[in-house]
Amino acid sequence: MSKRMFQLFMLVLITIITLVGCSESSSGENSSSEVPNEVTYATTTDAAGLSPIDTNDSVSSNVTYQIYETLFTQDPETLEAKPLLAKSYETPDDNTWVIHLREDIKFHDGTPFNAKAVKYTFEQIKDPERAAPRASLLEPISSIEVRDEYTVVLKTEKPYGPMLAALSHTNAAIVSPTADKEGDINKDPVGTGPFVFGEWVEGDHITLKRNEDYWKDPASLEKVTFKVVPETSTAISMLETGKVQFIDALPSDQLPRIESLKGVEVQKSEGTRVSYLGFNMDKAPFNELKFRQAVAYGVNQEAYVKQLNGLGTHNESVIGPKVFGYNEKAKEASYPYDKEKASQLIEENGYSGQKVTLLTANRDNYMKMAEIVQAQLTEIGLNVEIETMEWATFLETGRKGNYEMTFLGWSNSTADGSELLYPNLHSDNIDSSNFSRYSNDAFDKLVEESRETVDQEVRKEKLHEANVMAIKDAPWVVMQHGTVTAAYDESVKGLVVDPTGQWLLYNVSRE
Repeated sequence: MSKRMFQLFMLVLITIITLVGCSESSSGENSSSEVPNEVTYATTTDAAGLSPIDTNDSVSSNVTYQIYETLFTQDPETLEAKPLLAKSYETPDDNTWVIHLREDIKFHDGTPFNAKAVKYTFEQIKDPERAAPRASLLEPISSIEVRDEYTVVLKTEKPYGPMLAALSHTNAAIVSPTADKEGDINKDPVGTGPFVFGEWVEGDHITLKRNEDYWKDPASLEKVTFKVVPETSTAISMLETGKVQFIDALPSDQLPRIESLKGVEVQKSEGTRVSYLGFNMDKAPFNELKFRQAVAYGVNQEAYVKQLNGLGTHNESVIGPKVFGYNEKAKEASYPYDKEKASQLIEENGYSGQKVTLLTANRDNYMKMAEIVQAQLTEIGLNVEIETMEWATFLETGRKGNYEMTFLGWSNSTADGSELLYPNLHSDNIDSSNFSRYSNDAFDKLVEESRETVDQEVRKEKLHEANVMAIKDAPWVVMQHGTVTAAYDESVKGLVVDPTGQWLLYNVSRE
């Protein structure tokens, strides 16, 4: 080869190497210079709505938590309440809460956040005509007074121990009065939070944009998308290929696959969530203790939990280990798995061949429970079918009591036993959050007493007594206490999922 030919050959070779190198460095989402400043989260079901007043499900809360804010918020590690929209508070007596608000904060529509907005929001939550599903949070509040522009005074007829926990709950978030009066905040939400509403294409996605005028420093992320991906396996594939960057509530049977993905981080920690099989106490034979006991003895929760790859805990106490009011002695009141005893109760009480329909949402965790319980109850002599529904329809059906037995969960967002037992099992909340329609005067009294004192030791005693009573009455068969999980692209930094399963994207960035 001549010297000139050799020089030409080397020039071409260097050019090719340079072009390939440039191409490789500019492709792929994980390149530091090309990572978009946005996050896409995959959810198996669409939100039921975008108003914190009018919804009460975790799917909707994941979205509203980014848009709206509460007076107080829980520390993600300790779960203790600390001021957010509130600046400080004082309690001159056990029945009075004087809350001083932060000043110069505006809602996304430009209207002012102030004491009038707090009063308006809380009155809407308490309004029987609006029928807010979490009205129970503020039920003890007897009056809401605007003392001045940035001071609101809450009064209760009796002491309310979980007040700060209640005011930290996503369903107690403050909404724009103007937006609520003039529009539909369930479709076009307006809060004070770090992200503003972009669009909602129902059944497909919800998009949020960074609030450039946020009262704290603006969020790092410019855009957040909640993408509806009904099949979890598809969502995992999208995480693997970079089409989504974040999923949570990981299905146990997919955990090994997720943990094997390159460039994907996995979080796991003990959580506050409880999942249960509930009976409709308004219908026979589900309102009969012998039938519920037979089912409780016939369900092998431990066998179910063993299939969860460490993503659940077997404990038949209604109040779980991470929730205020838990006492490990409570599980002694439960009905341990005993197939022979279950079969005997079924036969002796004339339940053999009883037709039972298990209603479940089309979500992986509930469908898995339903399939396992169907097989177990068939073995003790019941004729069991499964009916599945889309999430929002399922919630409405369950709330109205149009079912026999169903599977549900409670995330325990306040991590307080009173705010587990009161909304779910107190008779005040039949037709709202008490899906089982359980009614027991003695139980109601204990739960009320647990709320009507600020003495935390007394509260623990009352909660333990109420918990034992609920376990024995068995309106629920506790399936498991959950583990909080999330999987996300390694470029996602600052994501923290607290024990209640909540996560805020304000401190999240892409690197």
